[in-house]
Amino acid sequence: MKNTEKYAGITPAFYACYDEKGEVSPERVRALTRYFMDAGVQGLYVNGSSGECIYLSKEERKCILENVCAEAKGKLRIIAHVACNNTRDSEELAAHAESLKVDAIASIPPIYFHLPAYSIAEYWNKISAAAPNTDFIIYNIPQLAGVSLTADLCKEMLKNKKVVGVKNSSMPVQDIQTFKALGGEDFAVFNGPDEQFVGGRAMGAVGGIGGTYGAMPELFVKMNKLFVENRITEAREIQIKVNEIIGMLCSGHGNMYAMIKEVLRIRKGLEIGSVRSPLTPLTEEDKKIAEKTAKIIDDAVAHFC
Repeated sequence: MKNTEKYAGITPAFYACYDEKGEVSPERVRALTRYFMDAGVQGLYVNGSSGECIYLSKEERKCILENVCAEAKGKLRIIAHVACNNTRDSEELAAHAESLKVDAIASIPPIYFHLPAYSIAEYWNKISAAAPNTDFIIYNIPQLAGVSLTADLCKEMLKNKKVVGVKNSSMPVQDIQTFKALGGEDFAVFNGPDEQFVGGRAMGAVGGIGGTYGAMPELFVKMNKLFVENRITEAREIQIKVNEIIGMLCSGHGNMYAMIKEVLRIRKGLEIGSVRSPLTPLTEEDKKIAEKTAKIIDDAVAHFC
């Protein structure tokens, strides 16, 4: 199967699932996995930014991935984000992910120190070598990682034949075109910024990986279907509504992922906890915003889907 087919469509970023004590809950991980399966998405991106990965231990991240894979049972493609801020731990998570037969592993660059491109390439290639039979996807998110994937670094990484794509979360949609052109026809570039899904698809993205998809997967699945059918005006109408909803999800005192988890509780009865410190949980006023947001999502789903 071509990479552009294998990785096409909607891939929600999976959320960290906690119990009442703030510990990772395998049962809630499985419940969230079932929710996504029922929503008709094509895959899951596990232990990335939306999964609060930098606040989880290696063992917690392994537990989450194990339970996602056990519940999905091969019915969804699984991309496991394995980056830690040191190479050794990242290699360990990469090897673990491969043992679970995930479809791909992914990695941001190391953060904090501003490393030269050759150091980042060495880091990524060592991670890839720890999972030699698994596809590797570069995660470009300069606004958080503090370093951008350049054309030269992308060319260097393309020497590694396991590199099959880029999850591109930089804001310029032109970057999608750039990486697609460098990688070639079968290179899988994912749109990262949820606010520009239609624009990213128009510039060559095979689909999207996004942190707000989980709050409203029906809208992203429909938007992608309309794009594939070349019904761009209709897809754009959903995008405009989605962007309004994203604005609301970001409007509280608490962290956006805490807001999304509350929206999931209201919309679907899913209890997956709050967020881990230093991320901020919701206030009582935030919960009112979540109620309004859930209603707007439900109305949008009824209207568009």
